[in-house]
Amino acid sequence: MGNYRFILSGGGTGGHIYPAIAIANELKRRYPDAEFLFVGAKDRMEMEKVPQAGYKIEGLWITGIQRKLTLKNLLFPIKLISSLMKANSIVSKFKPHAVIGTGGFASGPLLKMATVKGVPCLLQEQNSFAGITNKLLKDKVEKICVAYDGMEQFFPKDKIVKTGNPVRSDLVTLNVTKSEALDYFELDSNRKTLLVLGGSLGARRINQLVADNMAYFESLGLQVIWQCGKGYYDTYKGNQSATIKVHAFLNSMDKAYVAADFIISRAGAGAVSELCLVGKPTFFIPSPVVAEDHQTKNALSLVGHDAAVMIRESELDEKFKGEFEAVLNSAEKQATLSKNIKALALPNATADICDEIEKIIR
Repeated sequence: MGNYRFILSGGGTGGHIYPAIAIANELKRRYPDAEFLFVGAKDRMEMEKVPQAGYKIEGLWITGIQRKLTLKNLLFPIKLISSLMKANSIVSKFKPHAVIGTGGFASGPLLKMATVKGVPCLLQEQNSFAGITNKLLKDKVEKICVAYDGMEQFFPKDKIVKTGNPVRSDLVTLNVTKSEALDYFELDSNRKTLLVLGGSLGARRINQLVADNMAYFESLGLQVIWQCGKGYYDTYKGNQSATIKVHAFLNSMDKAYVAADFIISRAGAGAVSELCLVGKPTFFIPSPVVAEDHQTKNALSLVGHDAAVMIRESELDEKFKGEFEAVLNSAEKQATLSKNIKALALPNATADICDEIEKIIR
């Protein structure tokens, strides 16, 4: 049977959107005649990114609850009722064979109404600390695909399948040579390369760290690929030089990863999954302002396997240079970090998740 209909819902951040798109792409490869519909939150980035990937999307009028008392919170019950009604209409009209939720505001109402109608549903939880939407839905869905051990604290054990997180297909193989990657960024093959990632929007504190330490990196003989984020590019583009390459966004992540000898990164679930595949010595600087501090928990799950170094934002001034040089000056430590982070990679995540989707629709 090839004429399946799938609804995928997840958004708010790239960490929810890109896994959903990866899953849809794999299902489309298996079932070229299948129909797909995405459901997101109006005015969030999925309304732009999903159509760019070639899929239709419907928007719900839904937002999260603010952590402090605001006027937006007073509207939440109205938005929730509106979203549940629209989600009910979407499911009734589209008649999906399965619904897949990857987290985010919109997936709550959509999967709630799908489960009420008896549609088989699957959750994909990217983080080591489960999001509130997925925790609320856990008892109503058939399967929950996770990326970390120990998720029984959040979900029923008999529903959990450890698959890992979907990553971009070009990162699974990395079919580019080191020489090609360095040439692409116009870098020197005789220098070690540091790749700095703060996410597509950038990370203020990581950017400050790089800006304050450019002379320090030069003294260590390093060259830097610095993805500062589109919101910070105008501030830092003047730092561009022969050894400092400043980018708002990196469109060729495979080349950036291959060029790198060391990596500084946030610890979002998608970044962690990619970096496990890449297998380079990595320094995680988790964002301290995300829900449930889940980036710190993601990073600690690797630190516990001696697979990465984590430095909290509040400790950067005190600890960064010492932690950085301890790795830079030890070939043994570099080899250990590379070996251990690579051992945690789950390169078949997208296919394994789609295998579970096939099981629930059969």
